[in-house]
Amino acid sequence: MNRFENLFKPLIWFMALLLATFAAGCGGGGGDGSAAATVSASVTAPGVGVGTGGTVGAAGRGPAPVNLRTGGNFVILAQSAITNIPSSAVTGDVGLSPATGAGVGLTCAEVTGTIYSVDAAGPLPCRVTDATRLTAAIGDKGTAYTDAAGRAPDYTELGAGNIGGLNLGPATYKWSSGVLIPTNVTLTGGPNDVWIFQIAQGLTVSNGVQIILAGGALAKNVYWQTFAAADIGTTAQFNGVILSQTSIAMKTGASINGRLLAGTAVTLDQNTVKQPAP
Repeated sequence: MNRFENLFKPLIWFMALLLATFAAGCGGGGGDGSAAATVSASVTAPGVGVGTGGTVGAAGRGPAPVNLRTGGNFVILAQSAITNIPSSAVTGDVGLSPATGAGVGLTCAEVTGTIYSVDAAGPLPCRVTDATRLTAAIGDKGTAYTDAAGRAPDYTELGAGNIGGLNLGPATYKWSSGVLIPTNVTLTGGPNDVWIFQIAQGLTVSNGVQIILAGGALAKNVYWQTFAAADIGTTAQFNGVILSQTSIAMKTGASINGRLLAGTAVTLDQNTVKQPAP
């Protein structure tokens, strides 16, 4: 009997070790397909289609909205200049601070709203001098930028920075690089769902590209936070609030349903800029 015990004991230990290893492998790894999973262009998380027409993210999920505070009273808000090649059509209030009103390149005929200036310079008769209002709005814009940049991401490095052709559900998306949108992107969700895009470099939207809102998604709930410049290509149709640490450039004929909130300059070229519905 001892002879058989000695023969089978090593085999029993080997099988026990094999089963333990298998159980650990099944229970670990965090690969449950949750929104916190990291997705890249070459890896598809369970239940998530990347580059296959599937939706990244899930309906009904997403972060809390970014509170723009008084910065949200402006459709265009910049700190150094607002340049413009006429004619553009802007719906909503425009503000420039701390640069003087002389840096506003829009005319009153191009703006359905008020142009706020820190001094008596700027276009008349729609220009209103209100340095206090502008100082508060610029401060709130900076707070909103910091808030958006600090949210915990649900997805990182999606598409290695190229998100063209994707259908994105509400979530917080983060990149350590710039983001390129060479083809249409669809944002699918309900009217209370929120998208935050955290971009460590710049945002480049190619000519003619559309950011499409589907399922009742609203432009006011989409936030594009960029550390470097945001460039919206010729005739592109964009949706959402752009919070740029530096500049925002709208190329010829591009349009936006959203807000242009820049740390330095906003450049317009025969554009349509419309504040989102509340």
